[in-house]
Amino acid sequence: MDWYPLRLTTPVKQHVFGGRALTERLGRTGLPDGPVAETWEVSDVDGEGARVTDGSLAGQTLRRLVEDHPDELVGRGWRGPWFPVLTKFIDGTGALPVHLHADDDTARRLESEPHGKTEAWHILDAAPGATALVGTKAGVDRETLHRALLAQDFDAVMRRLPVRAGQTVYVPGGTLHSFGPGTLVYEIEQTSDIQQHAMRRHMEDGSELDDGEWHTNLGRLLDEWRPGPRPEFHSGLSVRVDDAVERTVLCAGPYFALERWRAGTAAPLVHDFSTALVVSNAGAPVTVESGGRSERLGRARSLLLPAALGRVRIQGPADLLLGYLPDLEQDIRTPLLAAGHGAAAVAALCEGLAPGPPGPGAGRHGDGR
Repeated sequence: MDWYPLRLTTPVKQHVFGGRALTERLGRTGLPDGPVAETWEVSDVDGEGARVTDGSLAGQTLRRLVEDHPDELVGRGWRGPWFPVLTKFIDGTGALPVHLHADDDTARRLESEPHGKTEAWHILDAAPGATALVGTKAGVDRETLHRALLAQDFDAVMRRLPVRAGQTVYVPGGTLHSFGPGTLVYEIEQTSDIQQHAMRRHMEDGSELDDGEWHTNLGRLLDEWRPGPRPEFHSGLSVRVDDAVERTVLCAGPYFALERWRAGTAAPLVHDFSTALVVSNAGAPVTVESGGRSERLGRARSLLLPAALGRVRIQGPADLLLGYLPDLEQDIRTPLLAAGHGAAAVAALCEGLAPGPPGPGAGRHGDGR
């Protein structure tokens, strides 16, 4: 197979909470008129799966490439039912609905799905005073949460946190959450679209739910809710790579890692990788060189680099988000500790990074979870 950087179709969601921030703040072109809430940059969700748009693989679905070439596309030894991560730009001009996504065990038990949906948000832009609701307060039990949801009094039971550009929060499955208004986010998550909403209106068009549907939704949400996670925003941990090239690890866990790389003009950004790499552009257009090919990557656009390519080179100035399946010990903990970051700071990045010898979940999942 002659692999090259893959440009994919990107489903666009025009939910009512969206606006025009992707165009006005990030410079994304080609979007439809009206509010745009989400662009799904790399998606293998059923019914919203991406296709390759150009080159010798044009027209191939991401699902078919995963099925036929898992080692070369995703990484040696990886197996799973679909491409393992979903990435999005999300415009929270309005507030997102309060909702949650099941964790792995709950998804298998209640949703008949192979896994749940843990996610992370990296804040690209936020209005002064912007906040997010992330997790429930200590001491909130099911009945207390149910009463608050019936009253739509979310602040009575949820943690409202300040939001600032450049910060990231890791949101485990089962965590009740929302962000916006005035918030622009890049999101990486497990490939899934399972969710339970607490709102009285549909997020797609704002139409009102009837009482029966709403109460059913609340019951399912309560069944899938985890009271324990109380995520915090953080600024990530940085490593100087070369002259004016900086790598910042934003979050990492068993399902994905997300990093932000910035490069000036003194030296190119050069990065070796062994699993599929999602490259999304948070800055000015750049040229991405990999596998002997060069691809222009515009503002707020993404490329998927198959694992078989192994190396990418990008001349600065560049400001890029890199998502991938990490080996937590080799890719995350070892380089961060070597850069002088403390074990507690590394552990706080997400899941599976606690101090001490790596446990059985410290590497990449080989079963697509």
